[in-house]
Amino acid sequence: MREFVKKILFYFLNTVKVNEKVTVSGFSRGLQNVIFEGKNAVPDRCNFSGNIKIGYATTLGYNNQLSGTISIGRFCQFGADVACHATNHPVSTMTTYINKNLFQGELKLLKEENEIVMGNDVWIGHGVIIVGNINIGNGAILAAGSVVTKDVAPYTIVAGVPAKPIGKRFSESIIQEIETLQWWSLSEPELEKIKPLFFKDFKNRDSIYE
Repeated sequence: MREFVKKILFYFLNTVKVNEKVTVSGFSRGLQNVIFEGKNAVPDRCNFSGNIKIGYATTLGYNNQLSGTISIGRFCQFGADVACHATNHPVSTMTTYINKNLFQGELKLLKEENEIVMGNDVWIGHGVIIVGNINIGNGAILAAGSVVTKDVAPYTIVAGVPAKPIGKRFSESIIQEIETLQWWSLSEPELEKIKPLFFKDFKNRDSIYE
């Protein structure tokens, strides 16, 4: 009987729900705190709190945690176990404790409120943690396991604890061309016209049009 109940629960908890904006698989909390732009995907065990915007075609990973004021661009991809924390406990007051068990939770007013702003086409690896007042540029890559506490420039690869730049994806001239093109803002017919550009390898090149 117990195994039967488990199977029933597993079935319902993993039912895929699709609406005009987002596909939700499994059980996630706080979806009412998110504005989805469309063609988004939320897998099992994601948790949202605060004021969150997720751009067109951006897909999240299993067990993502997003809290605070967060704006995510278009065509971003999140790995599993990624956490974005735009809020923090107070550190210069008597205590960091802001739970309701002390002064009925009044100390929550002292919570540090920041903002995380993420550009378009950002790839976030497994287990990345983003904390604080952070801006992440277009095309950035956050390597798996990184703890990001500072801004990340466009098309920069960062890794480590704390995360530090380890390289650029492209030459500066190519970065400028892609930033000017802003392909993530194009319509599907417009994207079809430049489709061959997406299959080019830009290594050791100075222009996307070579």
